[in-house]
Amino acid sequence: MCKNCGCSNKVEEKKEVVVEKQILYKNMEEAMHNKKHFDENKVLCINLMSSAGSGKTTLLESTIKALKDEFFISVIEGDLETNNDANRVIKAGAKAYQITTGQTCHLDALMIHKALNHIDLKETQLLFIENVGNLVCPASYALGEHINVVLLSVTEGSDKPQKYPVMFRKADLVVISKSDLAPHFDFNFDEAIKACKELNPNVRVIKLDAKNGTNLNEWLEFLRKEVKDVSVHTV
Repeated sequence: MCKNCGCSNKVEEKKEVVVEKQILYKNMEEAMHNKKHFDENKVLCINLMSSAGSGKTTLLESTIKALKDEFFISVIEGDLETNNDANRVIKAGAKAYQITTGQTCHLDALMIHKALNHIDLKETQLLFIENVGNLVCPASYALGEHINVVLLSVTEGSDKPQKYPVMFRKADLVVISKSDLAPHFDFNFDEAIKACKELNPNVRVIKLDAKNGTNLNEWLEFLRKEVKDVSVHTV
């Protein structure tokens, strides 16, 4: 699909590995620059990652509606095409900027840096980056975020952490989404949680259904604590 993240066919493998390392190094430099902006403005930045259709935007809508009277919330949306998701979060009550990547299957730090020209960090306390729906490439690209949140929908199956270990190894928090649908799918919560913990013993796992509000409060309390920690501990 995209030519700079390692998911394309490798004709000259050794050369492409060198180029890929250079790209990732430059991306990390840009990500550190982004994080400096977030820290200076005491903005909590969360990178939301998952496969397409797992419920990232629905979770954002419910989160914004619940917290918009407590925090100034902004969202950077990443999709191959359309402004649909940005329009949804704006309607929910947050400020948003849409990045359309064309054929690129992830966001990178430079894209985020450019998007920050359209986000007022001085008027933002909580910034969500909704990454492109993909369980592979986004895991390789730091954006400057404080926290990586990976959504795993019960409609996808409980084996996804084992199939996509890099993504789930990077997660600080795994949200098992659409949990109310579990009775209608062959999803094993214990198996999924065990797989996540084996990949990352320190990862936290939350089960919720954003559309129906089931267990949403645990997610909201997590965000409240993290926003407070960033506002206290960053310079």
